[in-house]
Amino acid sequence: MEEALEDAKDELKRVDHLIFVSLKYTRTVDVIKSVIERMITFFDFAIDALLKYAKGKKMITEIPSNIGLRSSLVKKSFSDNAEILEGIEFYQTLRKLSKAKYTKREEYRRHVTMIAAIENEGVVEVDIDLLCVYYEKTKKFISLMETMIFGKND
Repeated sequence: MEEALEDAKDELKRVDHLIFVSLKYTRTVDVIKSVIERMITFFDFAIDALLKYAKGKKMITEIPSNIGLRSSLVKKSFSDNAEILEGIEFYQTLRKLSKAKYTKREEYRRHVTMIAAIENEGVVEVDIDLLCVYYEKTKKFISLMETMIFGKND
C-alpha cells in the first residue's frame, strides 16, 4: 500500500514538471496528452493503494487485475466517501479524454488547446488553465488518501 502511494506521488511530481516546465516552453498538444496520461497513471497507482487499504481493513477479499473492475470496486468499497467517488469519476473522465479523437488549436502559443469529443459528455477543450485545475484535483486526491490511510497529511 505504501509503495503504491509512493509511486502515485512520484507520478504526481512528473505531472508537475510536465505542466510547469515542459508545457511552459513547448506549448504543444502532445505535452497536454502526456500530462493526461501521467494523471491516469497516478490514479492507477492511487486505486491500487486504496484497494490494498480496503483489503487490509477486510472490506474486500481480492483485488481484480482489470482496471475497470478495480475502479468499480473502489466506488463500491468507498461508496460513503463522496470525495473518493468524485476522484474516481474524474479518473474515468480522464481515461475517456485520453482515448477520444482530438484536434489541436493554437499550438506553440499560450492558449494551446486540445479539443476532444467525449461520448455522452460532448466537446471538452483542454488548455493550460484547465490542466492546472485537473492538477489541483489530483493533488487534493493524494492528500485525501494520505489522510485516510495514514491519518496524516504531508
